[in-house]
Amino acid sequence: MTPGRDAPRPGRLEAPVTEASAAFWEATRGRRLVLPWCVDCGQAFWFPREVCPHCLGSVIEWREASGRGVVYAATVEHRPQMLGAVFGDDPYVIALVELDEGVRMMTNVVGCPPGDVSVGMAVEVTWEPMSDGRHLVLFQPVAGTSAHE
Repeated sequence: MTPGRDAPRPGRLEAPVTEASAAFWEATRGRRLVLPWCVDCGQAFWFPREVCPHCLGSVIEWREASGRGVVYAATVEHRPQMLGAVFGDDPYVIALVELDEGVRMMTNVVGCPPGDVSVGMAVEVTWEPMSDGRHLVLFQPVAGTSAHE
């Protein structure tokens, strides 16, 4: 975990737990990243839902994910709409990260200057505590790599 992120950020909107997402959020309590997998077609998908978006299969299981991926797309929010909330008045990165498992997850990239985040950058999961013991999934540059690798 990145230093300084040992408490929930003020102003952070916390996602509700639904029947479809309960297993995901429960795993985050132990800082485990899990993804829904369709038993029928063998593919991972994201976001949690009750049927597979690939084959419409309804037998879904949760499997541990690697926690690694690459930035697929990113933008820097220079003028936060909720001033003082979450990242304060500082610019922050909103990114689409493609995980090693082939799914893409909307998230924030932290742990480096926002301007250093680029498409293709290797990232790994990091965690931010939420008020109820769950953890928010964020990503940071893989240790030992530059922002442009």
